[in-house]
Amino acid sequence: GRGRGGSLLFNDSALAKMSCKSTKVAPSVDFDHSCSDSVEYLTLNFGPFETVHRWRRLPPCDEFVGARRSKHTVVAYRDAIYVFGGDNGKNMLNDLLRFDVKDCSWCRAFTTGTPPAPRYHHSAVVYGSSMFVFGGYTGDIYSNSNLKNKNDLFEYKFATGQWTEWKVEGSLPVARSAHGATVYNDKLWIFAGYDGNARLNDMWTISLQDREHACWEEIDQSGEIPPSCCNFPVAVCRDKMFVFSGQSGAKITNNLFQFEFKGHMWTRIPTEHLLRGSPPPPQRRYGHTMVAFDRHLYVFGGAADNTLPNELHCYDVDSQTWEVIHPSLDSEVRSKHIFCLSLLLEMPSGRLFHAAAVIQDAMYIFGGTVDNNVRSGEMYRFQFSSYPKCTLHEDYGKLWENRQFCDVEFILGEREERVLGHIAIVTARCQWLRKKILQARDRQRQSDEGAAGGPRDIPAGSRPSGTQPLLEVSIREAEAQPFEVLMQFLYTDKIQYPRRGHVQDVLLIMDVYKLALHFKLSRLEQLCVQYIEASVDLQNVLSVCENANKLQLDQLKEHCLNFVVKESHFNQVIMTKEFEHLSTPLIVEIVRRKQQPPPRLYSDQPVDIGTSLVQDMKAYLEGGGLEFCDIILLLDGHPRPAHKAILAARSSYFEAMFRSFMPEDGQVNISIGEMVPSKQAFESMLRYIYYGDVNMPPEDSLYLFAAPYYYGFSNNRLQAYCKQNLEMNVTVENVLQILEAADKTQALDMKKHCLHIIVHQFIKVSKLPNLRSLSQLLLLDIIESLATHISDKQCAEMGSDI
Repeated sequence: GRGRGGSLLFNDSALAKMSCKSTKVAPSVDFDHSCSDSVEYLTLNFGPFETVHRWRRLPPCDEFVGARRSKHTVVAYRDAIYVFGGDNGKNMLNDLLRFDVKDCSWCRAFTTGTPPAPRYHHSAVVYGSSMFVFGGYTGDIYSNSNLKNKNDLFEYKFATGQWTEWKVEGSLPVARSAHGATVYNDKLWIFAGYDGNARLNDMWTISLQDREHACWEEIDQSGEIPPSCCNFPVAVCRDKMFVFSGQSGAKITNNLFQFEFKGHMWTRIPTEHLLRGSPPPPQRRYGHTMVAFDRHLYVFGGAADNTLPNELHCYDVDSQTWEVIHPSLDSEVRSKHIFCLSLLLEMPSGRLFHAAAVIQDAMYIFGGTVDNNVRSGEMYRFQFSSYPKCTLHEDYGKLWENRQFCDVEFILGEREERVLGHIAIVTARCQWLRKKILQARDRQRQSDEGAAGGPRDIPAGSRPSGTQPLLEVSIREAEAQPFEVLMQFLYTDKIQYPRRGHVQDVLLIMDVYKLALHFKLSRLEQLCVQYIEASVDLQNVLSVCENANKLQLDQLKEHCLNFVVKESHFNQVIMTKEFEHLSTPLIVEIVRRKQQPPPRLYSDQPVDIGTSLVQDMKAYLEGGGLEFCDIILLLDGHPRPAHKAILAARSSYFEAMFRSFMPEDGQVNISIGEMVPSKQAFESMLRYIYYGDVNMPPEDSLYLFAAPYYYGFSNNRLQAYCKQNLEMNVTVENVLQILEAADKTQALDMKKHCLHIIVHQFIKVSKLPNLRSLSQLLLLDIIESLATHISDKQCAEMGSDI
């Protein structure tokens, strides 16, 4: 549909061209059309009314309606936010406030019945058409009397305003406050908190479907259960519950844990942010909020090591990476001074014990304790952005799994086992294997020349697909199983976690580590070390230690020895049967280390984390892969060498072409529908294909808006970025380039929008050098718009300027 700020529509003829071409998308691809209802209705909303990733300060709560507060709860029901309880600095509260998100107005919610006693650090969730409030801390904080934790459960019905208490028979959770609560599978789940004497990490659940037969049940948790903690948030995403940071006594960490509802299993999620090329997780904190939207968790505020930060952190559940979200402003805000001032006015300051909830595609944050122990009555809204995830790693991973378009065969070890691969990926990621492939290619070329009786000049990509023989590369240093794990890393930047407690898995990764050292793959080395160290336990430490000693992997051997001689491990390890069969030199080393631990050596040298898949593919596109090109892309007759395997991995259009009707001359004409993109836009598209880059000038976004449909990318992430780019970045400086692109792509609404900017900023636009290079027809369009829309005042201003 058309947004409030206008839209960009492709006209009927352009749509017909695109919809006819879209049939070339291979039916086997699971294609995501969620960005638009249909390829036949391509619409772009552009500002300045609402942009993505944007804070907006909403009307604060009026003191006549309700007090400023912290340690309260916030829930969302339909188009309203409900605030319950908390404290105002002097008294505990039990009022219920309602904020209408459409009208941006506050009122007291209608209530009947007996509400819960005034309280703070309770929990509140929504199930069906009711809000459920559990536990919390009650009493008179002003006189410091009758203070206690509660384990009562109240229901508030939004339709009638009725408060009722659930009287539950049987065993009850211990009374608590500052706990976590969520709803999943028709049940309320309560985790951890503080009982007045100690922090907890137990979990309880109760069905909310049938009040008459409801009873509390304690959950038998397994796995890496979070430490006892309080003042932390929980959020449900992808059918799992997540817990981040919180107060855990002397040890406050910034760990993220996930809980599987089906198996009641906890897992601590490792970040390895250096290896993933992503920012580190937020610093440890408590009193913060965390909400889930799409595949992301958003963490805001809290007290972090005696500071109150106000960055918004985002965790991508699929890629397991953190990032700090930098808010955007309306497209007309351009000067740095206005930009900074507007940000300060719109962004919430740092705070703790605030509360947050999500309505549709926005998060609402209310209240909290700000500087100098002041309670806040402010309401802020944060507009989310729901981009489809980057599928670069998954697309290359599928290429590896499917083994389509393979052009190299590695012959491995003494047994000469064979593993297929793709020259483009392998030579982009590993210099050692690149040399081997070049040597094998030279040998094959010499062999071909000798057999044919002289040299032959065969252009790259000239043979039909499937007829080119595989290049054979012999590698005596590697066995098939660890080499396949290494290959998986080259394609995806990942290796599968060893199964906990499975010695053979850990030993396999040790063999992979040995190969990584030999092939000089620093990133894989670090991954292997992290994974092995995380998998060493009391059952496998001696096997891993012996294998590390045999393979001369000193770093891993050192880790194992230190693990064995730990006070809590030593007696258990030496009583095992494995210790009896350990080699004598290792037993001696363990005993001596226990008696006299070596001094710890600290190195200031930064760890070499190697290059990532994205970095390697970027370098490959920028010239590093030129000698391995096997296809020619023709843009308006101009050749651009490329790599079949990469194009096929990222585009179902190219995959189908190379599989079924590969051109015999190895050349492919490039267009999007019947529109040929500009050279600049085409290079932007190649950057997206090779390494997932979405940064481009706004005018490129017009050319590439339909590319996800035409080329059959795994999802429409590129289109989503094109949309945002056009929403936010049409300026006086680039308006003429975007006008040209809009005219060429027949994007009529964007053309109209550009003409509007040109008319209202004509004095500035008239001084741009690009104005002289516009076509005669576009210059006439500008003159016509000036004649139609320019005001007498602007005429006078231009006259005086002349």
